[in-house]
Amino acid sequence: MKLYIVIGAYGSGKSEYSIHLARSIKAEGKEVSLADMDVVNPYFRTRDVREEFATQGIEVIAPEGQFSHADLPMISPRILGAIEDYQRTVILDVGGDPAGCRTLGRFLDPINKRRYHLQLVVNTSRPFTSNPEEISVMIQMLEAASKLKVSELICNTNLMELTNQALVEEGIRMVSEAAAMHDLIFTKYLVLDEYKDLVPEGLGGKQRIVMSYTLKKPWEHLVMKGI
Repeated sequence: MKLYIVIGAYGSGKSEYSIHLARSIKAEGKEVSLADMDVVNPYFRTRDVREEFATQGIEVIAPEGQFSHADLPMISPRILGAIEDYQRTVILDVGGDPAGCRTLGRFLDPINKRRYHLQLVVNTSRPFTSNPEEISVMIQMLEAASKLKVSELICNTNLMELTNQALVEEGIRMVSEAAAMHDLIFTKYLVLDEYKDLVPEGLGGKQRIVMSYTLKKPWEHLVMKGI
C-alpha cells in the first residue's frame, strides 16, 4: 500500500485534497489512515473530520482528548505506527512551509524505508506560488526542510466564488512550467463541486478532480447553526 505525503502552502487546499484522497482510496475498498501533521495552520485541519471519517471506516490520526482542538505544534505518536503499517494506505497531511515540513524529520528513516509519493498542491492565486519561478523556489525550500523529494505537482488554482475557466487554465500553464523545470509529474487539477460547471474537464490536457467543500472556517459553522 502507498504512503502519500501531501504538502502545500497556506491556502493551497492541500487539506481538502488530503480528505478527498482518503475518501477516494476508501471507496476502492482499501484500508486508509489520514494523519494530521499540520502544525502551521489553525484552520482547515484534517482532524476536523475525525468523527465523520470514523463512521466511514477511515482512521484519522491527530492529537486527542484535551488537545484535539488545540492550536499547538503537536504530533501524534501514532503516526510512526501508521507509517510502519504496510497493510494500510497512509496519507500524511503536512503543513506547507519549511517549519511545517521539518516535522517529517523525526520520521525520515521509516518514510524512506517504506518509500513515498510526495504531492505538492499549488494554488497560483496565493502568495509565494503565483508564478513558475515562485513555485520552483517553494519546491526547493520544502525539499530542503523535509529532506524528501517532491514527486508530483497538483494544481488547485482557485479564487473560491471568483473561480473561472481562464483562471484555472492560467494556473495549469504555470504549474506545467514549474513541473517541467523540476521534471515532476503533473496530470491533475482540482475544482470544488460547486464550480465544476465553470471549469470543464481536460483543460491543458490534464485530468479534472472534483472535490467537495469539507473544511469550513469556524465562523461558517456558527452561521450554519443560525448563530
